[in-house]
Amino acid sequence: MELVFSAALFLLVAAGMAWAGTRLWARPKAALERVTSTVVEADQHLPSHPSLAFREMVRRLGAILPASGRDTSLLERRLIRAGFRNPGAVRVIHGARVLLAVLLPLAAYLATAAWTPGSDMLGLLLAGAALAGFCGPGYWVGWMARRRQKRIRRGLPDALDLLVICVESGLGLDQALMQSAKELEIAHGDISAEFALVNLELKAGKRRSEALRNLADRTAVEELKKLVAVLIQADRFGTSISQTLRTHSDFMRVQARQKAEEKAAKLGVKLVFPIFFCILPTLFVVTVGPVAVRIMRDLLPMMNNL
Repeated sequence: MELVFSAALFLLVAAGMAWAGTRLWARPKAALERVTSTVVEADQHLPSHPSLAFREMVRRLGAILPASGRDTSLLERRLIRAGFRNPGAVRVIHGARVLLAVLLPLAAYLATAAWTPGSDMLGLLLAGAALAGFCGPGYWVGWMARRRQKRIRRGLPDALDLLVICVESGLGLDQALMQSAKELEIAHGDISAEFALVNLELKAGKRRSEALRNLADRTAVEELKKLVAVLIQADRFGTSISQTLRTHSDFMRVQARQKAEEKAAKLGVKLVFPIFFCILPTLFVVTVGPVAVRIMRDLLPMMNNL
């Protein structure tokens, strides 16, 4: 009975919060104007979507949580590396922390209501659930950033080869970046988005070196940082961009081959533990098992009869 009452109370509170967020905090008109870049009339029908209302509610919850400027700037940098450039993304993450820090302990309490643990165990469980809910969005952002960096690292050789082809065909570096962004939009969307952002910064009036440094800071990929440093030096000293890109492409191929050889050399050491703990016990069971069964069945009764 207590479990049913708790579940009903939770559903009632959740429905009330969703209704209040939809009616008071959600602004579908502003969202529609931002997406379509058109002004919506007041008497026009506004299609509302639950995801917009929920996101606005989480963002307003994030505005309640106090945060220092250093933590906010660090979180903004991690969000940009993960591919989230919306100015309200930081508040959404803070709101998700508040929401999960409340919902996860409640879910843990409802899950443990059937077997009624001790007060100390229940308090430890609720504290762990609240800590996991508060720290979970930050770990999720870090995981998304690492995944995006891995995709950028994987698509960088293709982008570099395409840059070499574009530059050697007679295009300048800016036009080569623009053409590479167009060609890589389907195959490697992350690198395409970064190159397009570099082109937008160049059109806005930033210097090429500054736009390239911003590219390296946004992605935090070591291979891309090396490429940016090589391009800046070639631009500064007036050397050939095509020869520089081709030399750097050869260097990246040699480095990739060396990394593959290093992983292959480490494979034997890494296989020791799976072989020792997983394969050898099964081999012992297969080889020694029948002998041990025969000894227990035939030899031990014979020794007892003696």
